[in-house]
Amino acid sequence: MSDTELPEARVRRAIPVPVDIAGQWAWRLLAVAAVLAVVFYLIATFKEIVVAFLVAMLISALLVPFVSFLSRHRWPRWLAIVVSLVATFAILGALVLLVETQVRAGLPSLETQSVQAYNSFKAFLKTSPLQVDDSQFDGYLNQIGSAVSSHSSQLFSGALTVGSSALHILTGALLTLFATIFILIDGAGVWMFVTRLFPRRARTAIDGAGHAGWLTLTTFVRVQLLVATVDAVGVGLFAFFLGLPLAIPIAIIVFLASFIPVVGAIATGIIAVAVALVFVGPVQALIMLGGVLLVHLLEAHVLQPLVMGSAVKVHPLAVVFAVAAGTLLAGIPGALFAVPTIAVLNVMVNFIASGRWRKIESEPAA
Repeated sequence: MSDTELPEARVRRAIPVPVDIAGQWAWRLLAVAAVLAVVFYLIATFKEIVVAFLVAMLISALLVPFVSFLSRHRWPRWLAIVVSLVATFAILGALVLLVETQVRAGLPSLETQSVQAYNSFKAFLKTSPLQVDDSQFDGYLNQIGSAVSSHSSQLFSGALTVGSSALHILTGALLTLFATIFILIDGAGVWMFVTRLFPRRARTAIDGAGHAGWLTLTTFVRVQLLVATVDAVGVGLFAFFLGLPLAIPIAIIVFLASFIPVVGAIATGIIAVAVALVFVGPVQALIMLGGVLLVHLLEAHVLQPLVMGSAVKVHPLAVVFAVAAGTLLAGIPGALFAVPTIAVLNVMVNFIASGRWRKIESEPAA
């Protein structure tokens, strides 16, 4: 038997089983890594298109339920889409106008308070045990400015940043608008076209996973909108009653940053605490810190579990690491899209792995 045994079989018998298994896993992992590298390369190459499409997906996930609600109440489809888009642009424009008005009205007093706070801080450092004179203080400021300028390029010019030129911004905005309109008009048709790209036997699984991922995305966007509103109102009220300058712009910044789960609200809360420390005083800064922590606890222990429920199953630790990884890889866009991407992929993979699509496949066609 051994004389007639094929050479391949002899070699396989000579390799220990653990080494054989490790080798098979190794080349499969290398293949997966190669595919991921190609995907990330394509994303980085077509970054403007990718960012525009992802923004359009988030906007569409927010507007599709509203458009469907109007359509169910016998509104023409085109009118429901136009109303939803106009309302979105009106809200964004009102927020921008409100910030601009508040900043213009409070800028003179803010400049005066900034100079006073700067001089008071320098005087405090001179009389403190640190004994920091003017030359040392200026040197520290130069070091901080150099560190910020060296790291700002990584933050704002990551692999997926749209670009700083007006042409890139305009192109991204137009692509986002067109993609949003087409998703609102015929999102189901676009998804059917995507599923036809897969083999026939896999289409049921892909279609079911896509619907599960879309449900997760719409739930995520609605919950984050509610959470961002609560965070903005809470931090804005604390800032207003403590007499912080530009309390309304601070609240709007908190609202926008809260779309980055967990990390966004904390980062903007730290900014509010710093503003209170510089312009009002240490006691008010401690109160502001307590208010930010209270709002964050309300979000983490009440809003997220109660409203999110079981639709988006992403652990808070995974959220933090996803946002950190997205920020390192792609700057602000990476931080914005990291959590919804992880949540959608998690639901889609679990749907396919659970085999629930087999029940759909076995059901008779209506």
